[in-house]
Amino acid sequence: MNRRDLLKALVALPVVAGGLSGQPVTPAPAGLALVKAPRLAPGDTVAVIAPASGLKPDAFDRALQKLTGLGFKPKVGRYARGQRGLFSGTEAERLHDLHWAFTDPEVRGVWCVRGGDGAPRLLPDIDYALIRKNPKVFVGYSDITALHLALLQNSSLVTFHGPVASSSFSDYARESVLAVLTQPTATYVNAVSADHRAKSSPLFKTEVITPGRARGRLVGGNLTVLSALAGTPWALREPAGKILFLEDIDEQPYRVDRMLTQLRQSLDLRALAGIALGVFEGCIATDDKPSPPLIEVLRERLGDLGVPVIYGLSFGHVRDQFTLPLGISAELDTASATVKFLEAA
Repeated sequence: MNRRDLLKALVALPVVAGGLSGQPVTPAPAGLALVKAPRLAPGDTVAVIAPASGLKPDAFDRALQKLTGLGFKPKVGRYARGQRGLFSGTEAERLHDLHWAFTDPEVRGVWCVRGGDGAPRLLPDIDYALIRKNPKVFVGYSDITALHLALLQNSSLVTFHGPVASSSFSDYARESVLAVLTQPTATYVNAVSADHRAKSSPLFKTEVITPGRARGRLVGGNLTVLSALAGTPWALREPAGKILFLEDIDEQPYRVDRMLTQLRQSLDLRALAGIALGVFEGCIATDDKPSPPLIEVLRERLGDLGVPVIYGLSFGHVRDQFTLPLGISAELDTASATVKFLEAA
């Protein structure tokens, strides 16, 4: 994701949501029950959309082959193959495909083909009531974090932070996403992948920042996106008792420090139940901008919150990533370095 352009995209978000429609969004009423989509089954049709950036034709074709290899039938949105500068299409085109995917009766799941840039631009004009009435599995990560958070907080829909269609789908990632999306087991346990444990890079080393065990509802995603949404109508709200999961890529430690500071100053992070950090691949200091190692920044910014915090779990911009359902109850255990689901997603 080209994160420098994310803030430019967010400039388009008004203080009171209006956007294309000019109508403010109606948030989900307080206490509204979570909505869970029917689980997927082999042979189900999944819509493939590009709500952020686009893909070149050959890469798009490979993404469709990967979904077919998972056992699903991809159905491509009208504008999903587009390329328009940073984005796959105009806001109107990308909104069309998002709404189509949730209303097409043949479609059982909605899979984002990639992240990139531009998803936050759609937030003011999503029909959240329509999506709540037509719950479907929704999968993606990176810039798609903006949509996950908006659908959870305004439609009360459980969505899935997992591989985009163009991801590599290692055996580990494939097993996780299929287990979460297709199997009825509630108490699925996500452990650090053997490949990550074997890597020599310190960025793949699991580090307990504050030990402990925490239970709460999962919420989170990409750190850059979450920090950029702070102060807008689409920001993370009501963090109390939740497990916040965060990941990022190619951000120097000083920028990670800045974004975590922004979250600390816009949210009561001490009210969280716990924090799970994925692999922050590529987040190293450069010679022109020296700074402490990433783990020192994370310890300094998160170690005083009084809640369990662990770094290096297997999710984020990495091949081996487990799938996390936003909104469900889970247990974070720093001793075993696991996230255990306490209910089916």
